[in-house]
Amino acid sequence: MVSYDFPDEAGHFGPYGGLFVSETLISALAELREAYERFRNDPDFQAEFRDELAHFVGRPSPVYHARRWSQLLGGAQIYFKREDLNHTGAHKINNAIGQALVARRMGKTRLIAETGAGQHGVATATVAARYGLDCTVYMGSVDAARQRQNIYRMNLLGAKVVEVESGSKTLKDALNEAMRVWVTNVDDTFYIIGTVAGPHPYPMMVRDFQAVIGQECLTQMPEYAGRQPDVVIAAVGGGSNAIGIFHPYIPYENVQLVGVEAAGHGLDSGRHAASLQRGVPGVLHGNRTYVLQDADGQVIETHSVSAGLDYPGVGPEHAWLKDTGRARYVPIDDEQALKAFHDCCHIEGIIPALESSHALAEAVRLAPTMGKDQIILVNLSGRGDKDMHTVAQQSGQQWG
Repeated sequence: MVSYDFPDEAGHFGPYGGLFVSETLISALAELREAYERFRNDPDFQAEFRDELAHFVGRPSPVYHARRWSQLLGGAQIYFKREDLNHTGAHKINNAIGQALVARRMGKTRLIAETGAGQHGVATATVAARYGLDCTVYMGSVDAARQRQNIYRMNLLGAKVVEVESGSKTLKDALNEAMRVWVTNVDDTFYIIGTVAGPHPYPMMVRDFQAVIGQECLTQMPEYAGRQPDVVIAAVGGGSNAIGIFHPYIPYENVQLVGVEAAGHGLDSGRHAASLQRGVPGVLHGNRTYVLQDADGQVIETHSVSAGLDYPGVGPEHAWLKDTGRARYVPIDDEQALKAFHDCCHIEGIIPALESSHALAEAVRLAPTMGKDQIILVNLSGRGDKDMHTVAQQSGQQWG
């Protein structure tokens, strides 16, 4: 195994990451860095975090062998890490609990968050209710239109949902608005970023809380499958579910790491969200990473059938993993993801999120090229309840 010790003290993963924010946020981020450094090494904090994961979230989430699908494909054995079985239905709750515990210890009384697919918003609203904190969630109006069920869930949990009408009205713009609000309310407000992007220490902090996914797999795979996987696959938007399963496997050089980006209507269509494949290094939301931008450096609009992957940037750790070759990143378009979604429903009796369906589509493509004794592990990052309206529309069916 190789050693791995990123980010550095300034929050850099090689040339990526760092801190690119207005002066008004510097002190708030310094306060957060100092607090998190204390808590990440505090046995009492870690014990409470693990207790909440066990008794509130329902961890560890199981590993599942997709036997029928593997047999039909005739190649590698496909396993799922079942993050869809977590309380709230996705991996997002892992990070939301971790950051909420930090916020509570810092004396903050209000949580704010951005959300695309709505799962991070639901997770944040859930932990706000759990700990008696006020909560506001920002969501682009385009995403809100296709995720009405999650908006209702957030409202039921006591959160206020603010629909953002600026820009492309998607995840990028929700994050912009949340950061703008945070600037003017730092005294009592804690911003729970939902992915491994943003200014330092967020990419590190979110990764640390999500790494429980891969840490569990390191124990579960030898117990259930007899050994570690040959390939680990996860969908990448901002990249939290992917880095959560990738990070513990980075030192295991024999395990391939494959991130799957949303190719939308195709990489040559201009309607996609494949930042690592068609983006160039730039600064977005407080960190340096790969960004989809035009020749003038302006961020361009993205598209994916999956609201959670519809983001023009990516976490800086993924940018570093791409450049070093430790992970490779591949495109899956809307049509491929929707086919994998339906196949997973019909063959395995599991309704996956559209984000996860991108990872499943790559597993389906890759498995027949591998031997029957080889193993693919897919991070099934969430369940597909939230996507019923989108899938019905894409299938030409009526919904509701």
